[in-house]
This record gives sequence, structure tokens and C-alpha cells, in this order.
Amino acid sequence: MRGGLRPLLPYWPWVLAYTIVEVSLPWFLLSDAERRLSSSLTGLLIAAVPLIGAIVTWLTRGDDRLDLRQIGGLVVGLLGVGVLVGLDVSFQDLGAVGEVALVAIGYATGPIIVSRRLPSVPAIGVVAASLVLTAVGYAPLALRQLPTTVPSPRVWVAVAILAVVCTALAFLLFFALIGEVGPVRATVITYFNPAVALLLGVTLLREPFTVGAVLGFSLILVGSLLATRRASGPAAGAASSASSSSASEEPDTPGRLRRFQE
Repeated sequence: MRGGLRPLLPYWPWVLAYTIVEVSLPWFLLSDAERRLSSSLTGLLIAAVPLIGAIVTWLTRGDDRLDLRQIGGLVVGLLGVGVLVGLDVSFQDLGAVGEVALVAIGYATGPIIVSRRLPSVPAIGVVAASLVLTAVGYAPLALRQLPTTVPSPRVWVAVAILAVVCTALAFLLFFALIGEVGPVRATVITYFNPAVALLLGVTLLREPFTVGAVLGFSLILVGSLLATRRASGPAAGAASSASSSSASEEPDTPGRLRRFQE
């Protein structure tokens, strides 16, 4: 682990920025907002992450710009999320809506920081540092809310799965995905969150599988396919030229994103 953390030292401001926008603030804001918002509205706002990422990339003149077909795919996927979760949205608490909107902006910005500012450092180091920094920051609040009794083994297993599978492993895979398809297209996975929740609900909890669910899931698949396909025509030529010029200055992104072995 020491070998994975040492390369981060020259990049500590960007590691801290990534930790804040991708981990620390989203966890707090989302937990607070979801106490007052419906799952439908929360899902719709989070599903805007790929669109926000495309806008941020366009405003900052990044190399990972999307063509019209890919942007159209993002819109189709967003519509699919809307159909999937329903239109049961209410704006009774604009403060909570603002919290989720900030989370979406953070989730869109984090992969861009990784792609542009942390491409040469090992993913396991960034993930470990971000989780440790977040744990240290949350510790004063957590100590005040410790359970009065020892949790059951079932609770410990659930916490372990959340920590190892849903957090640490998920972040490592997400870093690899950023290196493969770029920061904007990588965030398209947020469209699948409600879809996976739906499938698990149907298969494990025997929840109803409605026509709206079928239509929404289909739109998500089509939109994701369009959004993640490589650019073609002039856009592809421009992207290729940009990649060639970047390659003359530094190694390619997948090579720079040194992953699981370090």
C-alpha cells in the first residue's frame, strides 16, 4: 500500500479535490437529501451526471468531447430513467433538490479530475487515500452516533459488503473504466443504477415488472449504446488527431492509469 500512496504526494491537491467532490461531500449531501426526497426525483437528478459531465468537458475544452449522436444517446438514456422511475417528483424541499444537484455535479467532475490530473498514479492509492481522508473527516460525527449495543452479525456482513464490494472494488473498476472510455462516457453507468435496482427488486423481492419498466430499461440500453460508441466521421478524425498529439507528450491513458498491481 505504501508504494501506492507515495506517488500521490506530488498530486495531493488534486487527490484532495477528488476526495471532496466524488466521495466526502456526495455521501453527506445524498444521505441528507434522501430523507426528504422521493426516490424518483433523486434518481432523475443523479441520472443527469453524464449530461453534466459533457457540459463541463465542453466548457473546459477537454479532449473527451461528445458528438451529436452521443449527446442524443445521453438524452435518450435520461428519458429512460424518467420512464423507469416514474414521474412522481415534487419540489417541496428545494434545499434537498439543491443537495442532490451538487452531488450530480461532483460525480461528473470527479472522473474528469482523475482523467486530466491523476492519470499517472495508481488507482488503488487514490481510492485508499480518498476513503481514509473521508473516514477521518467523518470520524467526529460518527463517534457521536455509535450504536448503544453490538450490531448483529448480519449487520456486520452488510457493512463489509458495502465497504469492500460497493465502495472499494467499485471505485477501482470505475477508474479502469475511465481509462478505457474517458470520464464522460464512464459516467453513463449511472443510468443503470435504477435499472439494476429494478431487476433486483423483481428477481429477489418479487416486485412487479411493468410496461413502463420495460420501456424505460429499453431506452436506457439504447441511450447507453449511442452515448458510449466511439465518434465517427469528422469527430473521430479530430479525436484521433488530439489523441496523437497527446500521445507524443505522454503515454496513452490506459497505460497511465496503472491499476490493480500497484
